[in-house]
Amino acid sequence: MTAISVLPLNQRLALDHFDIDDGGSHILVNQESCASRSLGPLLVAVCPAGVYSLNGVGQVDVEYAACLECGTCFAAVPEGTLSWHYPSGSCGISFREG
Repeated sequence: MTAISVLPLNQRLALDHFDIDDGGSHILVNQESCASRSLGPLLVAVCPAGVYSLNGVGQVDVEYAACLECGTCFAAVPEGTLSWHYPSGSCGISFREG
């Protein structure tokens, strides 16, 4: 039996390939809703790819090109906080390792 080498998550993610959708982000944050409910830290915490961050004025920044398209963020916040859809065409993530 062959031993399986397990890479740390950040190294496994680096193997994936992302085709950026030049048409823009497939994730839009309703900043007003997010701020009024203090949901920014939740978005930062639940995203396994680190797509979300809080900027200096307390708004949520989105690095959509790193999105794993798992939908965790969309499921974690109340309706109306995010507008989320899959990237168009052949854009988005191509997984290289499980």
